[in-house]
Amino acid sequence: MNTVRFFSKSTMKTTCRILLFSRNPPFFNPNSQHHADPFRIIGSRSIIFNTHKAFRLPSSGFGQPVALTRPNNGFGTTPSRGAFVISRVASFSTTVETRVNENNFERIYVQGGGCVGVKPLVVERIDKDENIVGEDESRIEVNGGSDVNLGNSKGLSESVVAREESEVEKEAWELLREAVVTYCGSPVGTVAARDSSDNQMLNYDQVFIRDFVPSALAFLLKGEGEIVRNFLLHTLQLQSWEKTVDCYSPGQGLMPASFKVRIVPLDENKHEEVLDPDFGESAIGRVAPVDSGLWWIILLRAYGKLTGDYALQERVDVQTGLKMILNLCLTDGFDMFPSLLVTDGSCMIDRRMGIHGHPLEIQALFYSALRCSREMLAVNDGSQNLVRAINNRLSALSFHIREYYWVDMKKINEIYRYKTEEYSMDAINKFNIYPEQIPSWLMDWIPEDGGYMMGNLQPAHMDFRFFTLGNLWSIVSSLGTPKQNAAILNFIEAKWDDLVGHMPLKICYPALENEEWRIITGSDPKNTPWSYHNGGSWPTLLWQFTLACIKMGRFELAQKAVALAEKRLSGDRWPEYYDTRTGRFIGKQARFFQTWTITGFLASKMLLENPEKASLLFWEEDYELLEICVCALSKSGRRKCSRFAAKSQILV
Repeated sequence: MNTVRFFSKSTMKTTCRILLFSRNPPFFNPNSQHHADPFRIIGSRSIIFNTHKAFRLPSSGFGQPVALTRPNNGFGTTPSRGAFVISRVASFSTTVETRVNENNFERIYVQGGGCVGVKPLVVERIDKDENIVGEDESRIEVNGGSDVNLGNSKGLSESVVAREESEVEKEAWELLREAVVTYCGSPVGTVAARDSSDNQMLNYDQVFIRDFVPSALAFLLKGEGEIVRNFLLHTLQLQSWEKTVDCYSPGQGLMPASFKVRIVPLDENKHEEVLDPDFGESAIGRVAPVDSGLWWIILLRAYGKLTGDYALQERVDVQTGLKMILNLCLTDGFDMFPSLLVTDGSCMIDRRMGIHGHPLEIQALFYSALRCSREMLAVNDGSQNLVRAINNRLSALSFHIREYYWVDMKKINEIYRYKTEEYSMDAINKFNIYPEQIPSWLMDWIPEDGGYMMGNLQPAHMDFRFFTLGNLWSIVSSLGTPKQNAAILNFIEAKWDDLVGHMPLKICYPALENEEWRIITGSDPKNTPWSYHNGGSWPTLLWQFTLACIKMGRFELAQKAVALAEKRLSGDRWPEYYDTRTGRFIGKQARFFQTWTITGFLASKMLLENPEKASLLFWEEDYELLEICVCALSKSGRRKCSRFAAKSQILV
């Protein structure tokens, strides 16, 4: 393993860097055509330099970044973020062609101050013909009440409703602050768990991207945005930049599942802090995290919405990282569906659970990330193709999920009467689903009113299990129609004892049991029936349930679930998950003081108290998407697809 660092004279003993796994580092190669530019960064899997200095916010103790200005682009004159930006980033090409304007940022210079006495790298950015589209001021009505201005967002500290926190909340905040991880003196995230009784930490002492999202929301709603900003920028620098053919290396644009701050000894009395990412190469099953990049995009938007700091989204390095994630997701493959094709274990359910293919959770997060990206992408000559691809994919994905993933009593009765082996463009049973696939438990379980999005859809296969996270994000992102979104919450209310019980919320229902469990999970001893991912109850899903309920005006459901959790979580030492059909027992292998359990509760409480802030985190129906038909291929002889079915559900 080769590592590369920027060196400079220093009298301090602690340095900071990011671990690099590049086999052929391009720096300072005299034979390279780029040797005249020692700060050009190309072809490396991740970037090494003093990230603390490069991304340090303008605060005391680490020098003062030079305030640079840019032309007025609708926001007025905007100060530069004083951050390291990659000079002349090498362009990359996938199916969707995007490139970074090489003329946007050229001059790199050194400016005093820094974490370890090493002068940080600062870039003077020169914008030329850059069309960054800002959000127009808009107003949104919350729960049929007062308007909320989204255009001139102020700091949260001015708007958080002051009240006396309960003892449980005070304990939760104390535990959360103890879980904070620092890198060169700055907070960069929170560990997954701080269970002192656990002798085998595995990767629970690392900072996970998906786990940090509720922590980030809790801090943002508290008015503390620095840790979230640092997290976004540091994880961006851990992103895989090298396009490889090695099957054990991450693809270009992949975000790590987690990272750890390691202390590495150098010479005597000297050591340095290292950010060491995990892209799945150390994970159980060695599966790359598909959802990490999607969560990162969602959190980037949330940070801007809740702080008003939209300048972070406009940075060239952030825009480049955003484009790389999108290109990775939008690359054409062999699949015919608009949904993402992924392997088992690539999301929150990170073990074998029979969700390979097109699981709902990934599709809902993918849709959310695409909608976020459409808001945040700077529209210019280099991004027009990408924006067009996003719009087309959003349209096709929403139609696909709404039409084919939806399950209610009417749809099940249609499937029950399906004819098979249909070969035509007009086939009703498009995926050749055999009616015998409908499980007996479903016909007895589904209520007359309400419905949900099924867990997965593939040729000759429908996974009828209820997956909570995917259904909640279908509501939050408006992936489902307004009618479907309301029906999902009605369904959860009707099946409250099964999906909530003594502890919200079931990660999926029902559990795989007996021979089905042995075949599908590989006899996984951790995913035994009604435990962990196999029908376990996860309190961290509470904040997403709360957000969905606020969007649909169902406050009473969220309040009922939060009250249920508040009675037990503190006394049970904030466990990772609960077992049994109704969530009565603490999970047999659950870690205590699980951070996202703590922050799921805190975020839920604050969202209920500040619904105007919650309204910044979800999306309403986008009627323009209904007008886009990506299947209009009349020149090839195919019929134009009709979106009448989707539009009719909206207008009802």
